[in-house]
Amino acid sequence: MGTAQFATRATSALLASVLAGALGYASWLTTGHAESTTTSTPKTDQSAEEIASVAAVKIRAAKADYQRGRWDPIHFKPAIDFAKDEACLVCHKEIMTDKPRASSPAGVKSTEVEAWYQALSTYSGQQETFHWRHTQSPYARQVMDLSCNFCHQGNDPRERSPHVTATNADGSNNSSWNNNQPAFALRKTVNVAETCLRCHGSYPAQRMGLDGTWPKIRADLESAEIPNGCLSCHAENFRTNRHQVTYLKADAIEKLAKDNSDVCYGCHGGRAWYRITYPYPRHAWPDMPDETPDWAVNRPTQSDARFRLPEKKQADAKPADAKPSDAKPSDAKPLDAKQPDAKPAAK
Repeated sequence: MGTAQFATRATSALLASVLAGALGYASWLTTGHAESTTTSTPKTDQSAEEIASVAAVKIRAAKADYQRGRWDPIHFKPAIDFAKDEACLVCHKEIMTDKPRASSPAGVKSTEVEAWYQALSTYSGQQETFHWRHTQSPYARQVMDLSCNFCHQGNDPRERSPHVTATNADGSNNSSWNNNQPAFALRKTVNVAETCLRCHGSYPAQRMGLDGTWPKIRADLESAEIPNGCLSCHAENFRTNRHQVTYLKADAIEKLAKDNSDVCYGCHGGRAWYRITYPYPRHAWPDMPDETPDWAVNRPTQSDARFRLPEKKQADAKPADAKPSDAKPSDAKPLDAKQPDAKPAAK
């Protein structure tokens, strides 16, 4: 076969392939895509809460393929705000059953090395997956009440963002994050600046007038009689009105912190993923100084609306220096008896 004849046949084959692809795409547009749109789009009389219900999600999931799943209305506002974990797990249940590798590709066994999150005394047991550690570990269930939509505020496939961050007619941002700012600080479609950073920021030593890292400082502040050096300042003097948000169990945190500074340091530098610190709201506390430090200027004075506790719960909340009760918080999930308890504080 000559070169010219080979080129002609190759060109014909390429054109035939392109034509077949075009016809297939056209068929998808007129049939499959239309069906997908019909399946995923809720009835106009359905509320966002009904769209996000477990029953409705199961019905849509039974007919879904990958594209229908990506564009399911539960992944968009306002339905995502009503989504319960049970609804999310209809399609994403593998996040609760997956396990880490038993060994690395190089042959290093997970039982012979320590992961970074195993370094603090508040974690015990073998290595586990990201989602399990945040929602199912004994310690997480003691001190947190995280739900899927705490981090996952939706997933717009067009922008790979939790939100469509378009602009309004007047040029202002159209986003539901703080101060209507664009939501593009992303990691796997999660706005880390408003989720992960809350518990994985750096240790703010300079803002507290301290010199050095907490592992170095704590030796001068702690003893057998004072197991948590953080409370040298934070028991009565500074930031005593804290943790009053829906995703934390404030009473349990305060009780555990009396005997272990890793309870405090774990979320304030001990598990740092970032070099910056989250700009926490400055809730007023008793005898709070009138003068605001430069680094705290323009800080909000209350938590985000979606994490704010009902007023009654805030009024009933104990001050940080109240004597802890031996009873479990009313909203605490029972710990799995099969899981190991947290390690005692390191002395």
